[in-house]
This record gives sequence, structure tokens and C-alpha cells, in this order.
Amino acid sequence: MLDVLAVVPARGGSKGLPRKNIRHLQGHPLLAYSIAAGKQSLRVSRTICSTDDLEIQQQALACGAEVPFLRPPSLAQDISPDLPLFLHALQWFDEHQHWKPEIVVHLRPTSPIRFSGQVDEAIELLVAHPEATSVRAVCPSPCTPYKMWRTGGQDQEGEAFMEPLLQLPGITEPFNHPRQELPVIWWQTGGLDVIRVSTILGGSMTGKNVLPLLTDQNYAVDIDGEIGFQVAEALMQQLDCIRPKPHEMSNSL
Repeated sequence: MLDVLAVVPARGGSKGLPRKNIRHLQGHPLLAYSIAAGKQSLRVSRTICSTDDLEIQQQALACGAEVPFLRPPSLAQDISPDLPLFLHALQWFDEHQHWKPEIVVHLRPTSPIRFSGQVDEAIELLVAHPEATSVRAVCPSPCTPYKMWRTGGQDQEGEAFMEPLLQLPGITEPFNHPRQELPVIWWQTGGLDVIRVSTILGGSMTGKNVLPLLTDQNYAVDIDGEIGFQVAEALMQQLDCIRPKPHEMSNSL
């Protein structure tokens, strides 16, 4: 069986919703839902939390995750990309434990709604397709980019004109075309990415051959501020989604 590492990235700084990763959602710290998704998977070998914050480290440990290291502050800034922190984790395991997983599962705390078997389904999808470099959870886009605009040239007074964001061969004005006749566009939900380690070591979090894991757009939540948190809380009251098990949370409540 392949070694699979699930990573829950949870830095301490958050301007939109301060300390959101350990704010309680339905009675549990937000990051607990992502940790639970990793731990309940039958294919995940180890679930870790990558953080730069001592309080988050303690919360993650109480939720059942491993926190074998603290992430360097330079990898936990507002504009820090994902790739360096994943490279850091892989390098740490290689150097300190001589462990080299083949697959990494990216479980963002800000997308807490996942369903039983979903993580394993994504892993199995990647394993079944050797040419695939990653799997990414997607849903139909709530709005089509063919009806989006950006600012372009200006008139003599300096007023910017709009120009279409995308062109579509065979259709002169897709922004005036019925939505039903435009190409289906997928939106990445942020809830689940599964990536080959070789892809990450090659310098990408996706690679060129990305497979879709289709999910329901009604449950796609990305918590960035107070409204997103409230939406997630309202949805979770109605859903049988993955939740932390009580014994895993005994030390954190």
C-alpha cells in the first residue's frame, strides 16, 4: 500500500477572521474537521498539521493530528504560497524520519465540509490513473467567466473601457450568449487536493494532468470572513458530513 501523508496547513495569522483556524465551529475548532477527514480515511497513513503557532499546535495535537515540527515564520505569511510549506514538510520527514510518502492530501481548514469516503475516493482516483499528477475537488462554477469583464483601453479622458475576460471560438459575443449554450466551467472548491509527491518535488501543487473530483456546489464553503463562517455553521446543521470524534477532542474542549 502506498504511503499517503495528509497535511492540514493552519498558520496563526489571519486578518480576515483572526485565529479562525481554532475558532469553534459546531463545538469544535475549525481545523478539527480537516484533521478528522485525514484520520478517518482508510488510505491516509499519517495526518499532520503544519503550523507556525504554539496554540494551534496544541489544539491540533488534541484533535489527533501529528505536529512533529513548527513551520518557519517565513512560510506562514499572508502571501505565502502552498508549495514551499509542502516542500518543507516533505524535506523534514526525509531528513528526520527517513520517510518518503508517495502521495500528499491537502486538507484546508477553511473548507471544512467533506463527506465520508471522499478522501479515499480522490486517492483511489489518482492511483488508478498513473499519468495523472493530481486530483482536485471541483464543482460547477456558480457563474461563467465568459460573462466576466476586465478593464482595457482608455478614452481621451482616461476613462477605462471594459473588454471581455474570455473569447470563445465560433461565438462572437459569448457574454451575450445564453449561459446554457456556453462551455461548462469547473470551480475548485478548496476542500480537497490529492497530489503525487513527485509533482510537488517537481515544483507544482497540481502538475499538468489534473483529474476532477466532482462535488456538490451547494456544499462548497471557503471560510475567509464572518459570513463564510456563518454559512458553514448553517450548512453543517443539516449535513451528515465528517465530524471530529468525541474521544479525539477530549483535550481541546
